[in-house]
Amino acid sequence: MNTHTDSAAVRAAHQFVADVRTRVGKVVVGQDVVVERVMVALLTGGHLLLQGMPGLAKTLLVNTLAKAIHLDFRRIQFTVDMLPSDIVGSEVVDQKSGDFRIHRGPVFTNLLLADEINRASPKVQGAMLEAMQERKVTLGGQTMRLPTPFLVIATQNPVEQSGTFELPEAQLDRFMLLHRLGYPDRDEEQDILQRQLGMGLRKEDGGAVPRTAFDMIEDSPVGSPADLVAAMEAVQGVHVSEVFLRHAVELVRRTRESKDLDFGCSPRAGLALVNAARARAVIRGRDYVTPEDIFDLAEDVVLHRIRVSYEAAASGQTGAKVLESILAGLG
Repeated sequence: MNTHTDSAAVRAAHQFVADVRTRVGKVVVGQDVVVERVMVALLTGGHLLLQGMPGLAKTLLVNTLAKAIHLDFRRIQFTVDMLPSDIVGSEVVDQKSGDFRIHRGPVFTNLLLADEINRASPKVQGAMLEAMQERKVTLGGQTMRLPTPFLVIATQNPVEQSGTFELPEAQLDRFMLLHRLGYPDRDEEQDILQRQLGMGLRKEDGGAVPRTAFDMIEDSPVGSPADLVAAMEAVQGVHVSEVFLRHAVELVRRTRESKDLDFGCSPRAGLALVNAARARAVIRGRDYVTPEDIFDLAEDVVLHRIRVSYEAAASGQTGAKVLESILAGLG
């Protein structure tokens, strides 16, 4: 292995990520960890689920990111009355010829923002599974491949909110990461308000509307899909030691053996942990993974893949506490 070439590739990928994060930071205040998780998903081709209350700039973040890298971007607002055809497309009749033709849905894109995904019915959730896992959809008896890269970044509201459905375990497992967003701190929130004060009006057609953060998104990209592909290649070259692999396997197996859980993680969790760790290493400018990567990413990789038993929940246990105990045992 040519270490010099690998190091140069990692430096270039690190700079690419830094440029994207700088561009996002001009529009989105704070949320550094969220931006890092989105970049992890991009660099690994894994899907990301963002959970948080409305108004935390989830949609703004993804929109800004797509334009920063010049990716084809579509957004779907999930609602309770949606149909699967609203996502993948359908067969329609050509009025002139009488023949059927394929109308492609918004899933045919590079970056799909599935907004408030848990407001759609389970039938619609099922329509996403084939696209997320196999990067293809079946329409009118034809199997059609999705563009590359293809990435789903979904947002969901906490399940306690009205009008939401719990995502099925099979679909949750398709998400490489589930990151839970919190509110900004005091200084960040004041910065958000201060920025809004200086945005002014957008005038058009003789009228005017107040400008929002979406008006601040620049159309000129700081990178290209080719830069993204090069960064993804750099991630593939990151060194993963046997000790790291053993820790990842041990973490996953202990979730299955825990008496406090109804079920633990599938092997897909171990794959997600290793791949995410490689991407995090590149983002931090390293060409090797460290134990810190496991501890930093474990919550986002594991928590949505486990379920606390009724007895353990009644005694005050939570998924986070179980995971914390498992990580402590890894040493």
